[in-house]
Amino acid sequence: MAENLERLKQRVLLLEYLQRHNWKPCRTGSRQELVGLCPLHQETHPSFYVNAAKNLFYCHGCGRGGDLIRFVQLFLDLPFRQTVAHLEQELLPTPVFQLLEETAAFYQLQLHRHPEAADYLEHRGVHDPSLIEELAIGYAPGGNLQRHLAAWGSSFDQLLEIGLINHHGRDAFCRRLIFPCRQNGQIANLYGRSIGAAFPHRLLPRSKGGLFAWESVRTFSTVIRVEGLFDLAVLWQAGFRNTTCALGAQLTPAQWAQLTEQSGRSVYIVFDQDDNQAGQKASHQLALRLENAGLPAHILQLPDGHDPNSYFVAGARAADFTARLREADRQ
Repeated sequence: MAENLERLKQRVLLLEYLQRHNWKPCRTGSRQELVGLCPLHQETHPSFYVNAAKNLFYCHGCGRGGDLIRFVQLFLDLPFRQTVAHLEQELLPTPVFQLLEETAAFYQLQLHRHPEAADYLEHRGVHDPSLIEELAIGYAPGGNLQRHLAAWGSSFDQLLEIGLINHHGRDAFCRRLIFPCRQNGQIANLYGRSIGAAFPHRLLPRSKGGLFAWESVRTFSTVIRVEGLFDLAVLWQAGFRNTTCALGAQLTPAQWAQLTEQSGRSVYIVFDQDDNQAGQKASHQLALRLENAGLPAHILQLPDGHDPNSYFVAGARAADFTARLREADRQ
C-alpha cells in the first residue's frame, strides 16, 4: 500500500496538481520553494508554501501541511481512501470521446482565426453563421493540437493511437475543415475535408458512426440521403433539414438499420452525377435495396457532373431543388 501511494505521488506532482487548479505561485529565495495564497482558506497575504523538490506544502496561515494526498483530501473534503481513488481516476488516460470533444472545440475556435478556412467555406456555398455553429465546423491549421491536448494529460502515444497526430507530432487533419460526427450525443469520429492539395477526405481510424445528425433527422417520415457533408450543409442551409449522409455512397449495417427503422419512410437518394456513373449505379442499388425492404425510394436527378453541393454553388435555389424532388416522385 505504501509503495502504491508513493508511486501515485510521483506520477502527479503536487505543484502540477495545484497549477492545474489555478494556483498562481510566486518564487521565493529558493528555486524549489514557492509561495502563494492558500487554496484551503481565505487570505489576502500569501502564506501557502510549496517545496517542489520534496513535493510538500505548508500553510503558515491555517497551520495545515503535508503531501499531495493530504492536500487533495483537504481541498476536496474527502476521506483518505476516496482521495486516493480520485487521484487514481485522474491518472487514467482521458477517455477518447472527451479528447474528440476537446479537439472539435479547439478546431472550432481556429475556424475564424484563419481566413483560408472561411474562404473555402464560402467557395463551397456554406455561409450561414448559425449553420456553421450548429454543425460545429472547425479548422485544423496544423502543428498545435498536440500542445493543446497535452494540458488535458494526453500523451503523444495516446494521440498517435487515436489518429489525431502523426509520428512527427503534426495534426493528422492539417489544413482541413473539420466536421464532428456524433452518435448518441457523443462524437464518434471527425471528418476532415482538405482545402489544399492533400487527399480530399479523412476520417480517424475508427467507426464513422451512424447516419449524420440522425437524432434530428429520424423524426421525419421523408428523408433525403446524400453522400457528403457539404451536400448536407447546403441542403440544410436551404431549409431541407430532413437530409442526412453516410460519408459516402455505401451504408454500414448500423446506418442501414437506422434508415429502415421506420416502416413506410420515403427515401430520396441524391448522389453525385459522376462521369464514370459510380454515383448513378450506387443510387440504383440503394433504391432497389430499400424497395426490397418495403420502403419507397426515389432517385433525384441532378444535372450531369453535379452533386447537391455544386448544384447550389452553381446558383440553384430551394425552389429548384423542390421541383426536382417532385420530378423524382413522378418517376
